[in-house]
Amino acid sequence: MTKSDLENILEICSKATPAPWTSYIEGRDFDSGSSFIMTGENKTRNYDIEFVKIKPEDQDFIAMARNVIPMLIDEIITLKSRIE
Repeated sequence: MTKSDLENILEICSKATPAPWTSYIEGRDFDSGSSFIMTGENKTRNYDIEFVKIKPEDQDFIAMARNVIPMLIDEIITLKSRIE
């Protein structure tokens, strides 16, 4: 991937609702209601993302991706700059 590709991914991430995103699965994390992703936390809590139908593993992946993709891209840029 080029530096431009990586910067584009970071730009898209920066436009999304800020991390952390936390996945809550009905039956795993609580007993009633619907599964959702909570965006933000405490004073920075934003909106909840609810799904009509989604596999728990996919929901967990979406929340995790929002939290770690920016860090992974930063790490890749740092490592590439050291190589160059």
